[in-house]
Amino acid sequence: QVQLVESGGGLAQAGGSLRLSCAASGRIFGIHVMGWYRQAPGKQRELVAQTDNGGSTKYADSVKGRFTISRDNAKNTVYLQMNSLKPEDTAVYYCNLKQPGPDYWGQGTQVTVSS
Repeated sequence: QVQLVESGGGLAQAGGSLRLSCAASGRIFGIHVMGWYRQAPGKQRELVAQTDNGGSTKYADSVKGRFTISRDNAKNTVYLQMNSLKPEDTAVYYCNLKQPGPDYWGQGTQVTVSS
């Protein structure tokens, strides 16, 4: 089993920054993908960014140039540095782990960006 624990959410003004962290524990395969999804009220959950354990990254078009995903493999921790925040970034952000077998999800952390 795997547990994912997010932290770092909160309130920010438009143009501000937040850094999310996700610490994974449990049985994690050597080859896996960790990422961040978000879900705003009334909207579907969407991929924000992801990275594999080799360092390859993928970003949603809406966050390219503003968000950066990184990871510390030794700590099994993934980060999401969010800069130039916009009100439309307001959502619950979920950490995700993809590996052979079922995916795992964190509990979510609220990010609210005011104008």
